[in-house]
Amino acid sequence: MAGPTIAARLKRRFLLMTNDVAMREQLKAQVPADWEMVAITSLDEAGEWSEILLYRFLLLDLDEVEAFDPIDVIRTLRMEYLLQIAVLCFGGDADIQDEMRMSRADRFYKREEIVTVLPQFLAQYAW
Repeated sequence: MAGPTIAARLKRRFLLMTNDVAMREQLKAQVPADWEMVAITSLDEAGEWSEILLYRFLLLDLDEVEAFDPIDVIRTLRMEYLLQIAVLCFGGDADIQDEMRMSRADRFYKREEIVTVLPQFLAQYAW
């Protein structure tokens, strides 16, 4: 089995889990040309766990209970795949945020706040 190439490991890309088209467009407007935003609604769309490792972080919409269960997503990442990529959550109420904290999500932002903080994370994960 061939592993990922060095070029694949150095690509600047992140995952976005949301079905909200308007939010996707707002976030995409913040993404510079040397980054790639990959919008998904299932971890399966990102590939095997070893492929998920190639992404710098995951933006997870906590209001998307119709398209996917955010709790299942974080539990799959942390407990099944044993991955420690950064999971940055936005939206949701206090109850789901508390549940996500207990499942080891990393950071939480208001829905309207994530668009303004995304450039900071792109700079932080630009290595």
